[in-house]
Amino acid sequence: MFIQTESTPNPATLKFLPGQTVLEAGTADFPSADTSETSPLAARVFAVDGVTGVFLGNDFVTVTKADNIEWDHIKPAILGAVMEHYQSGQPVMLDDSAPHSGHAEHEGEDGEIVGQIKELLDSRVRPAVAQDGGDITFHGFDRGIVYLHMQGACAGCPSSTLTLKMGIENLLRHYIPEVVEVRPVGA
Repeated sequence: MFIQTESTPNPATLKFLPGQTVLEAGTADFPSADTSETSPLAARVFAVDGVTGVFLGNDFVTVTKADNIEWDHIKPAILGAVMEHYQSGQPVMLDDSAPHSGHAEHEGEDGEIVGQIKELLDSRVRPAVAQDGGDITFHGFDRGIVYLHMQGACAGCPSSTLTLKMGIENLLRHYIPEVVEVRPVGA
């Protein structure tokens, strides 16, 4: 098994490509070790000292490291953990824990607008940020403000604010006049 790595715009994250499907559908975000009990793969990666976050996509694993750790010191151990997982025959996710589709449900009168927002995110935004090892999902819509949740490499990325304001906000405002602003939300 040969695992490739790619840098991301976030210097604290690295994208690992095992050369096979990681998740059949959706994504799974593990912002800390204690959230990884539903994924044997994520738990194995968290066992590497210095790992602070794991994000699973269709064909990649994005790993976030602590600021005081250098990639040169932990990258070989992470590569080993991913390889060991695939050689173990264990599933990526335990059966009773389906990967998250991402978007929050929305109840209320703005259902049509929210549907358009989710469609634009799925068709234009999410494929682009997946290339960078992250994901951006719909969290809420209130009085013209769209709330988005940044995951994987996007969470804590120095350029994420620029991506939100100049990219996503402009895109949504162009297609959906009711959108006036886009804001990030925490987990």
